[in-house]
Order: sequence, then structure tokens, then C-alpha cells
Amino acid sequence: MRFSLEQLQVFALVVQTGSFSATARRLGKTQSTISSAIGNLEIDLGVALFDRTSRNPSLTEAGRTLLAEATAVLERCLSLEAHAASLADDNPAELTLAIEIPYNTVMPVLLDFERAFPYVDLTIRNPVYGDVSDLVLKGEAELGIAFAQPDYPAELAFTQLGKLIMVHVTHPSHPLASLDQVSFADLHAYRRLAFSAHANKLPTTEYLRSTRTWQAESYLALMEMVSNGLGWATLPRQLIRDALDKGELVELQLAAYPHTDWLVGVDLLWRKSGRPGRADRWLRERLQQHMVFEVAQGGQRTTR
Repeated sequence: MRFSLEQLQVFALVVQTGSFSATARRLGKTQSTISSAIGNLEIDLGVALFDRTSRNPSLTEAGRTLLAEATAVLERCLSLEAHAASLADDNPAELTLAIEIPYNTVMPVLLDFERAFPYVDLTIRNPVYGDVSDLVLKGEAELGIAFAQPDYPAELAFTQLGKLIMVHVTHPSHPLASLDQVSFADLHAYRRLAFSAHANKLPTTEYLRSTRTWQAESYLALMEMVSNGLGWATLPRQLIRDALDKGELVELQLAAYPHTDWLVGVDLLWRKSGRPGRADRWLRERLQQHMVFEVAQGGQRTTR
């Protein structure tokens, strides 16, 4: 490459200021230096960039075309400098975040992270079998956000971010949908569709066991199965609000808990032995400040 980035900067600035003299004042250089830089750039490119027949230089057709190219090169150079500065500032090139809960509940934090660390790539993993703690323990994810589980490994640290509501649902045509109140015996009589990670781990799940159970590794698979009338399932309300509002799914009212929502804690997990960089620490602290909640039946927030 025969021309320099400095020449491209001068080219763009002449267009911006409207004259060689104004560019010279802006850069603290002589007008002859600016004229020389533009002249050498025109020689290197083999085209005239400015028409100098008038008092102020105006772009030629070739100059207008190449200005867009020059601006793009300069923008990429600025991006390169900022990216390098991010890496030099103790930031990783990328972070992995394992999320089991509905994504909309933590999206405000991710938006803030994008603004604070635009050059740190983020990978979101939805773990197979929902085993967020295993991914964090193995170092495959720096942070994990999951429904609270008992007996985390000793190597993991955790803190509760809040609580979300789980609901029991089925298809409108399913026999359970016609019952005003559903007993545990009613549930046991029909096929349970269970999220593999939670089948027997969430609080009170011992009451939800059925003689027939199909399991799936993702909530989306469960939603598809429920929507086709294969049984009943327990799902995060945040995930299926639209389907409930549209009448595509029906929430079952448990006789044992007629006026109480089933609240399940949401935990943030990380390795105690980890050595987080600045972006890791920022994301962990911001998530801890963020309150995961929704509005319960009585109008109160699930997390205060």
C-alpha cells in the first residue's frame, strides 16, 4: 500500500472542513503540508480527488466515489484500535453465559453489557439437560443463570437473582383443561411432560410425579408437545405468556394451591476458583444488581 492512513484522514478532513486552509488550522499544520498530502495521495491513487479551479476545492466524481472507501477504511481502523484497547484493558475476547430461564428476564443486562463492552463477543448457551451448573463447573461458561437447584458442587459460588412463576399447563382440548380445579390425583392420571433438568429437583415436584412421563431437553420441545395435546407440563409463565393470552394453552388451577403462585428461585452461578477479567466482573455485578421478577396473582412482585 503506497498511501498512508494519515493521507486518508487529511482527505476526509478536507471534505469535512471545505478547504485546505481550514484543515491545516484544525491539524496545526501548514496549508502547503495539507496540499502536499492530498497531491501525493492523488498520485498514489492515480486519480484527481479535488477540482481546484474554484476558490474552494470540490470533489471530483472519482473523489466522491473514493471518499466512501476512505471513510470505511478509517472507521475500520478506529474499530481496530478500540478492539485492541479492550483486549489490553484486561477484557477477554469472548464470554460464555449459560441461561436456562426465559431470556427476556435478563435482556436489560445484556443490552447494558453490549454498550459497555462492544468488543467482547458473547455466547449464550442453552444447556443440554438444563445442567447449567455442570457447564460452569467445567469452565465451559463463565457465568450461569438457572432455576435454583439443591446441593451445588462445593466449587461453585451462587447468589439468588430473584424468583419466577412456574405454571402447570395443557392444551385446551385436553381433559384436564375442563376442570375448574385440578387435584394431584387428576395430574397423576395423565401423562406428565417434564423438563429433564427439573423432573425431580424443583421444590414440591414430588407432588407432580406421574405414572407416565415424557421428558425433553428444552422448553421449546415441551411447548410443542403440550400444544399437540400429549399431556400436561410445568413451564415458566414468562415463556408462555403469549400462548396463554391467545388461549393456545390453558393454565391448570391446582386445588392444593388455589390462591398461591408456584415461585421458583433464580440463581447466578460462577466458579470460586475463576479469575475473571474486567468484563466478567462487570457482568456478574450487573446481574446481581438486576432483579429478576414478575407480577404474581395478587399484583405484587415476586422479588422485592
